[in-house]
Amino acid sequence: MLQLRYSPTSPYVRKVLAIIHETGLQDEVSLIATNPHQEESLRAQNPLCKVPTLVLEDGTPLFDSPVIAEYLLALASNSDLLPLGGPARWGVLQLQALGDGISDAAVAIRMESLRPEGEKSPGFIKRQEAAIIAALDWLEGQSRQLEPITLGSLSIACALGYLDFRLADLGWRSGRPRLAAWYAAIETRPSLVETKPA
Repeated sequence: MLQLRYSPTSPYVRKVLAIIHETGLQDEVSLIATNPHQEESLRAQNPLCKVPTLVLEDGTPLFDSPVIAEYLLALASNSDLLPLGGPARWGVLQLQALGDGISDAAVAIRMESLRPEGEKSPGFIKRQEAAIIAALDWLEGQSRQLEPITLGSLSIACALGYLDFRLADLGWRSGRPRLAAWYAAIETRPSLVETKPA
């Protein structure tokens, strides 16, 4: 059985869990809750000591989330979520990169906010917020690219969910009615309902 080292609040983990749900692989993957900040045992499987990390049946580890997602989709022989080639594939992968980039910036803000007063960098936070805002504005103008449901749109949905979870004060829906409406619809999808962080 495959083993997934995971943390329930990670947007990257959520993307992988959503893929597992979308492809019906729940019975093929054992979930192992892991705190990457405290469990050094993870480093033996992933030198970056990050989640998600997928451990194959022969003990081979796979990381990070884009690699794991592709592996799971290949295992499930699912080309609906990731086209096999051509412009459609590059569009899906670009959306995944954008979703992961939003998550990168949001996680960076979250980690910076946990630093002691006097050590936080307002300039760093402002730069990360600018990246998020620019990405959201781009998505508002390109919202038609988010249909149908793909690996890319799931990545975007997980990133937006993380903004709600950790950076609600950012108010990302303001001025973006098309993106907000799209998210309101997709967040009711079972794979996202089941993986929503508490």
